[in-house]
Amino acid sequence: MKALLLSFLVTVSAQAITTEPPNIVLVMADDQGWGDMAYNGHPHLKTPNFDAMAKEGIRFDNFHAAAPVCSPTRGSVLTGRTPNRFGCFSWGYPLRPQEITVAEVLKEAGYRTGHYGKWHLGGVQKASPVSPGASGFDHWISAPNFFDMDPILSDEGTAKQFKGDSSDITAELAIQYIRQQSNQKQRFLAVVWFGSPHSPHRALEEDRTLYADQPKNVQDFYGEITAMDRAFGRIRQELKDLELSENTVLWYCSDNGALPKIGSSGGRRGNKGNIYEGGLLVPALMEWPALFAEPKVITAPCTTSDIFPTVLAMAKVEPEKLHELDGINLLPLLEGTEKKRNRSIGFWERPGKGIPTPSEEWMSDLLAAQADGREPEGENRLFKDAGVIGEPMSVDNFPGHAAWLDGNWKLHRIEDKKGQVEWELYDLSADPTESRVLFAEQPERVPQMQMALEDWLESVARSLNGEDYK
Repeated sequence: MKALLLSFLVTVSAQAITTEPPNIVLVMADDQGWGDMAYNGHPHLKTPNFDAMAKEGIRFDNFHAAAPVCSPTRGSVLTGRTPNRFGCFSWGYPLRPQEITVAEVLKEAGYRTGHYGKWHLGGVQKASPVSPGASGFDHWISAPNFFDMDPILSDEGTAKQFKGDSSDITAELAIQYIRQQSNQKQRFLAVVWFGSPHSPHRALEEDRTLYADQPKNVQDFYGEITAMDRAFGRIRQELKDLELSENTVLWYCSDNGALPKIGSSGGRRGNKGNIYEGGLLVPALMEWPALFAEPKVITAPCTTSDIFPTVLAMAKVEPEKLHELDGINLLPLLEGTEKKRNRSIGFWERPGKGIPTPSEEWMSDLLAAQADGREPEGENRLFKDAGVIGEPMSVDNFPGHAAWLDGNWKLHRIEDKKGQVEWELYDLSADPTESRVLFAEQPERVPQMQMALEDWLESVARSLNGEDYK
């Protein structure tokens, strides 16, 4: 089983990195599907800034969220681990305090660390054990969940009212932070997580009018993506204006696949909430001009869990202690020294509901309470046991929908409430819609993939039971 797990070694690939460790800017959308980009063929959306980076930088055409919903995927970015390892089963679940985050590792290496926008991995009050500050961020202005027009955000625990489009606000906060680090000649990590295009969709009039020929709800949805494109473009341009872009890694992706009905999966099966490609495949872009001067397209499977080990390799950081990782260092793929991914990707969606985290309500209550000199207890009460390891989970049964992506081959394992298991196998190169089950046609491939997937599921269950923390 251990052979299937990554024992972390931040090994820089054959082409040695000769630049100074870069600044890192990680940007994420909320509910943008693979097809919700003009550069991916959307017939109506206008995303000129994303399109420009897709043309000029590195475009990932086979990039997957680690989970088909938001909180788990965000946790995978920070830890390099599949979310069930640390009990983040669905939306609203917090990040365990025992986890080692990219912010903590880079902070130890001398980086300044900042978080701006949607958090959704715990609380945003001062005393929260699972706030951005408790997870390694020096400075943060964040919301407990998605947020929209004129949001109230938490400035390191102090509620503040902002005016305007949520993406514009998030970008401006990140830009202020980047300027400060630039003035101080301080290397930095900026995690910038937009609250768009999560529903309800409320776009500025100027953004809606671009889609006047569409129904009102579609105008707002498209308008939010265009606003997010504008905000992203501002961040990218600011890095250039500050003469930071050459040695800054700017990495963009979404947290899960397309929204049902209104979003675009690019024709893939399923949508947000599904382990099929429509729920996992997301747009992803990256640039680091100091090392990658020419544009390129990466077609090998990649995932949000890869961001952590890749960033550490880029920063030339080798921590003394790390938990079992699921992601890999992508530098060999990016540099071309490897043509294929050297490790399969596992997914596991356990059955169960998310944890309600009503950002607008919580932040309004926090603003009002702090105006009276009080601090509400609700949020902190909800997350006070975030680090408690519950009853051990069986390492023999793995309820829910899991999948194993090995190159173009994707094996699904679906276990119902009675413990009955069904299997599905697809060749994504010939069948991207996952419509033709090839189980019987692959008598040699199937047992190997089944064993690999179930070994991985057992290892995830052992991590969930706390074995990594001993």
